[in-house]
Amino acid sequence: MRRLDRYIGSHVFLAIVAVLGIITGLALLFAFIDELNDIEGAYTLSDAAGYVALTAPRRLYDMLPMAALIGCLVGLGSLASNSELTVIRAAGVSIRRIVWAVMKPMLVLMLLGLLIGEYLAPWTSSIAQANRSMAQTVGKAQSSKHGLWHRQGAEYIHINAVQPGGKLVGITRYVFDDQQRLLRSSFAKQGLYQDGYWHLEDVVYTDLQARSSSIAQAATERWDVEISPQLLNTVVMEPDSLPMSGLWQYAHYLNEQGLNANRYWLAFWVKVLQPLVTAALVILAISFVFGPLRSVTLGQRVFTGVVVGFVFRIAQDLLGPASLVFGFAPIVAVLLPAGICAVLGFWLLRRAG
Repeated sequence: MRRLDRYIGSHVFLAIVAVLGIITGLALLFAFIDELNDIEGAYTLSDAAGYVALTAPRRLYDMLPMAALIGCLVGLGSLASNSELTVIRAAGVSIRRIVWAVMKPMLVLMLLGLLIGEYLAPWTSSIAQANRSMAQTVGKAQSSKHGLWHRQGAEYIHINAVQPGGKLVGITRYVFDDQQRLLRSSFAKQGLYQDGYWHLEDVVYTDLQARSSSIAQAATERWDVEISPQLLNTVVMEPDSLPMSGLWQYAHYLNEQGLNANRYWLAFWVKVLQPLVTAALVILAISFVFGPLRSVTLGQRVFTGVVVGFVFRIAQDLLGPASLVFGFAPIVAVLLPAGICAVLGFWLLRRAG
């Protein structure tokens, strides 16, 4: 039985890896084409290529559920096309045993995906974002198109770029009173994090009075603010590029500031529940091989997998924003499509058994 499990598992594993490589490569190609629209000034073609290459681990992690669905259809379907599944079933091997043989390599891929999503992808995405922001904001005091905004109490902060290691480039701050009137603005060329505070350099201040304004300069300034380099690395990145630990911490931070954290809770539950989502899609793929797709060609199986994968992805992409707009729990938006796939898969397997 162990040899049989390895045989089935190796077919499925190799098929998933091949599909994962193909769709990740396509995703990188489309991302590079899209990035060409932002090439201007100091942001060159090589910068765009480097940025896309550094985002490869994140894209691989995002594509894992769809690759598991299509790869399982291809790997297990090839066994069905060669009548090997028929022989295995005739030898008395149950569908439950075959499902377990398929899930074994999936557990390895799920663990690998969790490690990539929690450690490798956030690290490379952070470097990619920092390099991209630095190139796009060269020679600009403040860019409304690039950089990031952050609010701390009555102070609104714009930062051109956040570099790994606790260095900020181009810090613009706006201070408002209780009536939302601008009291002061300032710009610092760069800031370094030292001993629990930010050390700003080359600072220019503009103070606004009722009928006049005044400008002052300072070589350095101590900036005491509850923003750590770890927090800024979280702020500068898109929620889907962050690790689960970063999403958890920043979502709680936003709640403490009285700000809406639903985007980050949604991204958190997407990452936490990805193994369950992947398992649900694998169950659905296995049920298709034993049910509706038992006697079709390999091309039809691939086409079905692509269609089901895209429908599933679209459902997730629609339900996620819907949870933010209509206020229902983000975890529901993640679990509902996966639950439907799992229920349908188990129902088809029960009929096949």
